[in-house]
Amino acid sequence: MVINEFISEIDCKRNSIRTYQCALNEFVQWIDYARKPMDLNLWTRQDILDYKRYLQSPERALTPNTSAGYLMIVCRFWDWLEQENISRNIAKGIKGIKRPVNFRKDNLTIDQIKEALDTFDLGTLEGLRNYAMFNLMVRTGCRDIEVARAKLKHLRTIEGEKILEIHSKGHETTDLLKVLTADSERPIRVYLDARRKVQPFGNDDYIFVSLSDRNFMKGLTTRSVSRIIKNALKEIGLDDPKISAHSLRHTAISLSIAGGASLHEAQAMAGHKDPRTTHRYFHNQTRLSKAAEKCINF
Repeated sequence: MVINEFISEIDCKRNSIRTYQCALNEFVQWIDYARKPMDLNLWTRQDILDYKRYLQSPERALTPNTSAGYLMIVCRFWDWLEQENISRNIAKGIKGIKRPVNFRKDNLTIDQIKEALDTFDLGTLEGLRNYAMFNLMVRTGCRDIEVARAKLKHLRTIEGEKILEIHSKGHETTDLLKVLTADSERPIRVYLDARRKVQPFGNDDYIFVSLSDRNFMKGLTTRSVSRIIKNALKEIGLDDPKISAHSLRHTAISLSIAGGASLHEAQAMAGHKDPRTTHRYFHNQTRLSKAAEKCINF
C-alpha cells in the first residue's frame, strides 16, 4: 500500500517512525471500519473530517494529545501524496485537534512522597530497587523511559559532582544529565551493593533490572517502571488517573521551583527544549499562591 511507501521515506528517528506506523495503522483500521474507498483519489475533504470526528468520539476514548497526533500524521500523509502527485491534498486547511495547554498530572506533597517511600520493604532487593527508583524520579524529574534506559556506565562524576547521564525520549544516545545529590545517589548505591551479592554486573548493565524468573537481571521495561510507581501510589490511597509515574516528574520540577530554582535552572533539570514549557510550572504555582480571587473581599 502507498502508506508503506510514505513510511519508508520518513526522515526521522526510529522511535518517531514507530509513532507514524502506529498512527497510520489506526487510520487503516478506520478505513476498513468506515468502509471508505481504498482508492484515495475518490476521497473528499469530508472523509478526513469524518476521521477527525472518529478520533474525538467518546467510544474511541483517546486522549486529546493522542488524537491530535494521529490526525497530524494523516494530514502529513496527504501532504506527501500531493508532493508525489499521487492525489490532491484534501486535508489542507483542516484544523488540528486542540491539545489542553494546562493539562498536567497532579503533584505529590512532601508528606505523600515520604509515605510512598515508606511502603518499600528495604529488607529485600526488590524493595531497595523500587525505593531507589522512586526516590530518583521524584528528586530529579526522570521519566520512566529514562530510568529504564539508565546503565551503570551512565553514573559518573564531573567536576566533583555525581551525575547520571540521561538517554532521553526520542534520542539514540545519552544527551542530558541529572545532578545526583547525596539523597538521590545513596539509595542507588545501597541497592547496587545488595544486588552485587546476588549476581556480579558489568558497566554496560542496566541500573534497574527485573528480579522475576523470566527476565532475571534484564533491564526493566517502561511499563514495569510505571507499574511499580503506580502500585506504590495506590498503597497510600492515591489511586487516581491523574496520579501516575509521570506525576513524580511534575513533582520534582514543582519542588525545585518552590525551593528557589530559576526558570533556566528548572528548564535544565527538566530537559525542556522550550522555556515556555517550564514556565507553565511557575504559572501554576503563582496562579494558586497569588490568586486574584483572594483579593476579592466583601
